[in-house]
Amino acid sequence: MDLSIVIVNWNTQDLLRDCLSSVELGLGKLQAEVFVVDNASDDGSPLMVQTEFPWVKLIENRENLGFAGGNNVALQRACGRYVMLLNTDTLVHGSVLETAISWMDAHPSAGIMGPRVLNSDGTIQPSCSAFPSLSNLAMQTAGLTRFRQFDRYRMTGWNRSSERHVDVISGAAMFVRHSAMQQVGLLDEAFFFYGEETDWCRRFRGHGWNVVFSPIPEITHFGNGSAGKLNHNRDVLMTEGTTRLHLKHGGLFAGVICYLLLAAHNVSRAVFWACLSTLDRPGAKDRARHFSRVVVDLPRAWPARERAIGS
Repeated sequence: MDLSIVIVNWNTQDLLRDCLSSVELGLGKLQAEVFVVDNASDDGSPLMVQTEFPWVKLIENRENLGFAGGNNVALQRACGRYVMLLNTDTLVHGSVLETAISWMDAHPSAGIMGPRVLNSDGTIQPSCSAFPSLSNLAMQTAGLTRFRQFDRYRMTGWNRSSERHVDVISGAAMFVRHSAMQQVGLLDEAFFFYGEETDWCRRFRGHGWNVVFSPIPEITHFGNGSAGKLNHNRDVLMTEGTTRLHLKHGGLFAGVICYLLLAAHNVSRAVFWACLSTLDRPGAKDRARHFSRVVVDLPRAWPARERAIGS
């Protein structure tokens, strides 16, 4: 079998329907299997999949296992030479799936590859990045990443028209060599929402596999699918995941500095938007309320457990 596609869903029925329709059209001549792992949705998503896409292998979890845990359930059953992680808030276009498999066949040193990803308006999405190092986080906190020349993390100064080895490929659309995955291991389920693909890519690189962006066209990623339902908790979980990355790969000191940098970032944003709200700036009160809630919940953003599947 050529390809196993794994899609984790949590209450995104309409997005999932559109995604699966595009996948069905995009499979072409590939021998493929498609898994939908439902993380205890209550919006009727499982019934929709069973009714409208009976060819999909549906796995229903009794609880929300998060992105890593949900993917791992299907990754353990995947039979394809390659595995693709795909978000529900995506659309597959043209022959990108077939082209990606051909590319992986031609590049045996690549463990992970990411294709070109578009925003909903057709602009290029920064779907690959550098590792969120302490220096990158410091520049973000200082507000310098608003300028392209300083945004080394998202690499916004690069238009994604060329092929390049990178640190991280977004889990929204990621092709993985199955044999490499068997060597590296599954996603680390200690990461519930954010950081799991960053950790995975780092582990692949640590085992000698290349992580590559290739401008293969193309996949649309709308963003804020399941994450859009998390409200301010999204930023809390991002803080937790990024801190966990530094604890795992840099030790306690790196983890503490990371946590403090992200706390300073959120506090500064809360103060900034609170000041603007006094000037009746449109949307400022909502942003101030958002970051204030993040700041209040920062204590639970410190990783509470250190269970790790991958080394």
